Amino acid sequence: MSAAHEAARHLLPLWQGGGATDALPQACRPADRAAGYAAQAALAELTGQPVVGWKIAATSQAGQQHIGVDGPLAGRLLADRLREPGAALAIGTSRMSVVEAEFAFRMGRALPPRAQPWTQEEVMAAVADLHPAIEIPDSRYHDFARVGAPQLIADFACACWLVVGPAMAPGWREVDLAAHPVQVWRGGAVAARGQGANVLGDPRLALTWIANELSRHGPGLKAGDLVTTGTCIVPLPVAPGDRVRADYGPLGSLDAVLVA
Repeated sequence: MSAAHEAARHLLPLWQGGGATDALPQACRPADRAAGYAAQAALAELTGQPVVGWKIAATSQAGQQHIGVDGPLAGRLLADRLREPGAALAIGTSRMSVVEAEFAFRMGRALPPRAQPWTQEEVMAAVADLHPAIEIPDSRYHDFARVGAPQLIADFACACWLVVGPAMAPGWREVDLAAHPVQVWRGGAVAARGQGANVLGDPRLALTWIANELSRHGPGLKAGDLVTTGTCIVPLPVAPGDRVRADYGPLGSLDAVLVA
């Protein structure tokens, strides 16, 4: 069994059952990004779930500090972890217990691996739609801020739940997403404020980053892929019983209920 498949075999029951480990065994522990993505691909295969897109972790300074890395990470999104607005999401075993407000792009055309980098203009021309999203990340490591980027990548880059709202009106292409404000309500009060600039300076830059990351380390982006680009706010602590709403002003809003 390859090291990637051995790592995936250790992570699978934790992913399915809500458990956690201190670290992957040394013999199969990924040492770099390439090994982390190989383990992640093997884990996706073992779950038997369709891959419906990608998430980008740690596109903000607050997000990087939260998981102890110095740059973004890409993680597969599985079909059984996507939810519609208003969904009840189980966080009773969560080690992170935070929510994040994100911009999520739906790809209209594929961006396959190639030798030269994809430009932002090419990437945005391949986008079909933009959606508001709420991510509830989690980790299969007890001390996720200390295990390092390769192990986090192997674990789907801290993926868990993603709530996706309806596509924004076509006018979003004329909006300065970097300057666009986002606020998150928890209960009856605004609990966090942010803007698109917290996502690598601009969500469109984050989308370009993952197009090139997957050109180097993965299958590229496919038509129909959903890509959520990272949190616009400082990750907001939540607990079972909380109801949260991410408000993007005229671009839309969505909510979710957190349960044990």
